[in-house]
Amino acid sequence: MIEAIKNRIESLNWAEHTQNLNEKGYVHLPKLLTDNECEQLTRDYNAPNLYRSVINMKRYQFGSGEYKYFRYPLPPIIEELRQTIYPHLASVANEWMTKLKIEKRFPASLNELLEKCRQEGQNRPTPLILKYGVGDWNALHQDLYGEVYFPFQVVFFLTQIRQDYTGGEFVMVENRPRMQSKPVVLQANRAEAVIFTTNFRPVAGSKGYYRAVMRHGVSEVRSGIRVNLGLIFHDAT
Repeated sequence: MIEAIKNRIESLNWAEHTQNLNEKGYVHLPKLLTDNECEQLTRDYNAPNLYRSVINMKRYQFGSGEYKYFRYPLPPIIEELRQTIYPHLASVANEWMTKLKIEKRFPASLNELLEKCRQEGQNRPTPLILKYGVGDWNALHQDLYGEVYFPFQVVFFLTQIRQDYTGGEFVMVENRPRMQSKPVVLQANRAEAVIFTTNFRPVAGSKGYYRAVMRHGVSEVRSGIRVNLGLIFHDAT
């Protein structure tokens, strides 16, 4: 199974996806997981030994719903996704830093990034699984967690829109300097994924590139249950 996941990731058209990331700050990937893998990850929501903490979103005024952070060692499927996707994004991340004249570079491998996290006291895993029921939603936010953060993250859709739930659209808002904000609303099928910027993206202006800050969230679920896997590459303090 692990080798199959790696092959699926490597076979993606990364040149096209990189172009979309540069142009829009996100890319909607085709089906990347199998239905069985989605079902297994969804069932694992009820396996408490897999998680380091459980967050009630309403309690912290993050929205409404619940999410759980995985503990180390991560389940093999999540570890493989994290390790295999990261190198394809590291070069794009470095290109963005160059465009924005930021003196920061990201290593070629995820293990090297995680070592940088440990040096800054960030040693708690950040991959998480989120569950929304009727009336639940997620406020616009960013997943930074510390001084070291990677510019991209991924959300995997584990349940099927219009079959398992309605509503619950994935929402991104781009804040543009001296302009009104730009909303993006996506609906994805089960097993698909979206890569998007964790914080900001470079946008070409009349005087060079500037930062367009982006936040993400989830609209209110109208019926059913919506489950997602969130893949964040840096660790937390």
